[in-house]
Amino acid sequence: MLLDIRHLSIEVKQASKLIPLCTDLNFSIKKGETLGILGESGSGKSITALSILNLLPKTLQISSGEINFFQDEHLPINIAHLDNKNLQKIRGNQISMVFQEPMTSLNPVFTCGEQIIETIIKHQYTGNIYSLFSRSKTQFYKEAKKKVLTLFEKVKLPDPERIYNSYPYQLSGGQNQRVMIALAISCNPSLLIADEPTTALDVSVQRSILELLKELQSELNMSILFITHDISILAEIANRVLVFNKGSIVEQGDVNKILHHPDHPYTKGLMDCRTSVKKKGERLKTLSDTNPENPGSNLPVEHLNTNKEPLQRKIKIDNLNVFFTHAAGLFGRKVKKHILTDISLEVFKGETLGLVGESGSGKTTIGRSIMRLIEPGSGEILFQGEPILQLKGQKLKNYRKKVQIIFQDPYSSLNPKMTIGEIISEPLKVHNLYPNRTTRKKRVLELLQQVNLKEEYYNRYPHQFSGGQRQRIGIARALAVEPEIIILDESVSALDVSIQAQILNLLNDLKIQYNLTYIFISHDLNTVRYMSDRLVVLKEGVIVEMGDADKIISTPEHQYTKNLIASIPGKF
Repeated sequence: MLLDIRHLSIEVKQASKLIPLCTDLNFSIKKGETLGILGESGSGKSITALSILNLLPKTLQISSGEINFFQDEHLPINIAHLDNKNLQKIRGNQISMVFQEPMTSLNPVFTCGEQIIETIIKHQYTGNIYSLFSRSKTQFYKEAKKKVLTLFEKVKLPDPERIYNSYPYQLSGGQNQRVMIALAISCNPSLLIADEPTTALDVSVQRSILELLKELQSELNMSILFITHDISILAEIANRVLVFNKGSIVEQGDVNKILHHPDHPYTKGLMDCRTSVKKKGERLKTLSDTNPENPGSNLPVEHLNTNKEPLQRKIKIDNLNVFFTHAAGLFGRKVKKHILTDISLEVFKGETLGLVGESGSGKTTIGRSIMRLIEPGSGEILFQGEPILQLKGQKLKNYRKKVQIIFQDPYSSLNPKMTIGEIISEPLKVHNLYPNRTTRKKRVLELLQQVNLKEEYYNRYPHQFSGGQRQRIGIARALAVEPEIIILDESVSALDVSIQAQILNLLNDLKIQYNLTYIFISHDLNTVRYMSDRLVVLKEGVIVEMGDADKIISTPEHQYTKNLIASIPGKF
């Protein structure tokens, strides 16, 4: 036994009241095992993990229970009752954590190497830490740097010396996540808590991170508490699973038993929400469909382009090239780096065109080039036969009314100082679609209803909503100007399966209602297969395969596509 949690309850203080968030949690982690935690956003997964390290925000508190950590097999320490001095001996040293978003967890003003050395010195240097120029400290610093470079090799980062001297913003998402893992294992912890460590990473990077964690676990005899909303990842990495719902554990047991033969209705509902279990055109189940008050809400609906008329081309891209130039050194010559190379594709009315590939493959760049948010170096983009790269002023404004984009992170794309009503009505004012505030508000309320949000949300701010609700707000804003094409850039990648199912159903409903055309950008191959009519596979800015989505997923021709499909975790 390594960790044993008994009757743990966590409360949040609001005004003068204490509101329970997690209630009577009981579970344990054995040495060398991986325990998975599964549940929707807000179910209590991350709060439970933070309580183990006593990292809860000030508004939250442990109201009862024990968190027993077995440093010694016979002498457990109750972490819930430790003071800060004794906590520091455990936190980051014997129990470490990899957070969901490495860019917000790593300090942007220190190099990656400096941040890991700081942790090593904090926990392992026995001399006077403030004697910066002492011989012993200098020697220890050299040894610590050597260890950091070894750690970077262990987590398979390319060119460890360069990574050591790099800042987080200079690295990719996958590289930053590896730096975070190196930081977490720098003191050889007994327990590693991984909180959504692969969210929003493409399948190949995701696969490499999972393999890395398993290798490190075997090498260091380390236990892992793995938190995720991705069911297929648990099938890949976990030994046992806890299922969280509304702050309680509703089911726990062996991973194969839980995922293939769940007992609790909530767990069964989560399994049914997956895109991988549905054929194209079938409506995804949501958790509300398991409610007996909502019978018949899961009827199959055909969402594909069923128009029997000749296909009408909406967008045509010919030999598109996008590149940027940078100086090779302080006084070096300009070097051209290609992002997209000779991209040619077509988008037809009423279809969903999927764009897939690893991070950096050029998916988002194509979407932003179509929106004229990025100016291509050469090539041509035609919208209904008219070139758009020369559009300016009112003509460009009119074009952008017809082509809208929904960004990956709805929180960063919504102005935190504006109410939801102001955010959705802003494009109506910009394009002069409604004459006055009264008619604009009426239209906004109609849009809120169409994306299944309440009218009373009109005067609320983005921070008052969940991720799924914010994504609905982004959809409502895009729909406000009645576009013909919507570009969806990783719009469901960070959402849990139940919310993802709701958003995908909504998108398909709106597609029929407004006769929309979608360009669907994602690294999730199951979701792309479910949503798309045709598929474009990109690698390093080049199209390597293009055609019918089902055909490409079932019988890929290019080796790169085969590798992407083989990287899907769990095949669950």
